[in-house]
Parts: sequence; C-alpha cells; structure tokens
Amino acid sequence: MIVLQADPSSGLISFFPLVMIAVAFYFLILRPQQKEQKDRGSMQAALAKGDRVVTAGGLHGVVSGTEEQVVTVEVANVKGERVRIKIDRGKIERRLDAADKGDS
Repeated sequence: MIVLQADPSSGLISFFPLVMIAVAFYFLILRPQQKEQKDRGSMQAALAKGDRVVTAGGLHGVVSGTEEQVVTVEVANVKGERVRIKIDRGKIERRLDAADKGDS
C-alpha cells in the first residue's frame, strides 16, 4: 500500500491567490470609498455661510445658516422673498467651487 503525503507548504500556496484577491479588493474598492467618505465628512463639517452647495436631492442653493446637524439653504428668491429650507448636514453632497458656480 502506497501512502501519499502532501507537502505541508502546498496548503499555504493554494490560499495565496485568495489572499491576493482580498488585498486587491481592499486597495481597489474599500480604501478609495473610505477616503471619499472622509473627504465628504470634512467638507460637511466645514460648511459656512455663503457656500454654494448641492444636496443629495439635486437642489442647488446658498448656505444661509448652520447649526450642529442642520444647514439652512436659500434655494430661490420669489417676489423679493427668500425661500429657505433646512437640510440635514449629511445630505449635502458637494460644495460648488468658484468655477462651478455659474448661474444657478
């Protein structure tokens, strides 16, 4: 009777591709997403009066006031009356730069 003995290092070698896939997944998907989330959080924390912003719902406006978790955004001017809405700070998607301001 012949007994075949497996090489102990072959078990580790067979897991190497799986480990490489996990490392690639981390660097290609998870790490950039964490960086983007961190950048968005710091942008939301730095919102100030006068900043032009876009909400998660697509509304464009100008920040007219801030509180801890709520931002007041002026979205229109109708017959001399300012239309202001209160939005959760977390729902501000982006702040428009000077080049993006345009005529909104």
